[in-house]
Amino acid sequence: MSPLDLNALGKFETAWCPGCGNFGILDAVKDAFVRLDLDMHRAVLVSGIGQAAKLPQYLFCNYFNGLHGRALPAATGIKMANKDLTVIVTSGDGDIYGEGGNHFIHAIRRNIDITVIVHDNQVYGLTKGQASPTSDPGFVTKVQPHGVINEPLHPLALAIALDAGFVARTFSGDKEHLSQMIQEGIRHKGFSLIDVLQPCPTFNKKNNFSWYKQRIYKLPQDYNPGDRIKAFEKSLEWGDKIPAGVVYQNSRPSYEETCGLMKDKALIDQGVNPAALESVFKEFL
Repeated sequence: MSPLDLNALGKFETAWCPGCGNFGILDAVKDAFVRLDLDMHRAVLVSGIGQAAKLPQYLFCNYFNGLHGRALPAATGIKMANKDLTVIVTSGDGDIYGEGGNHFIHAIRRNIDITVIVHDNQVYGLTKGQASPTSDPGFVTKVQPHGVINEPLHPLALAIALDAGFVARTFSGDKEHLSQMIQEGIRHKGFSLIDVLQPCPTFNKKNNFSWYKQRIYKLPQDYNPGDRIKAFEKSLEWGDKIPAGVVYQNSRPSYEETCGLMKDKALIDQGVNPAALESVFKEFL
């Protein structure tokens, strides 16, 4: 098989607004796949609903586009059926942290071997600009005309509290760093969260490109992502300074390594016993 190149991933007209951070994320996803020489026949991209969730539609790839907030259970089912597939979720902060918040928690607890790339623009872009779970307090929208009053969700802190295997933050305006985080997340054996800060030029005038550029800094080389307490402190750092990089990582066994049904070979390769199924069907007759 010849090495994967950018041409093989295709080039499509998108429905995104000019200046949207989704363009940078799409470019970095392509770059990461090429650098990993990913076998696209053995990879599946999964998304929910939203502008971010359209990303797989702009690639030549296998993908499953599910319901709003339901990307993670679909990805879990795909990985459980065939543990030999590379499964990547790409969706928005509303889809993953809002509608899909409960699934987010339990996917981390299982430590299923999937990579979750969250396009975090702190707003609902598809449904015209209401606040998302990560919107800053005081953020004014048409739905919150007096400003957001709820405490924002801190996705990295939540993931670390649940002992997620790989937790990283990056920025759509830094393709090299974003690509690197995606590559590391895919290589990690277990649940990988990559929270990607990105501007929404149409509905979020506050957290724009320059706002992020002034605040985001990369974690130093001597930072230890294995220190859970330090990682938790870093995950709560927000405002004037925002850390980017692998904030936390551990090597606890993935779901596939601990689930007895999946240890030897993929479920899809284990075959079906018709006689066993027949006895089950008879119970419902």
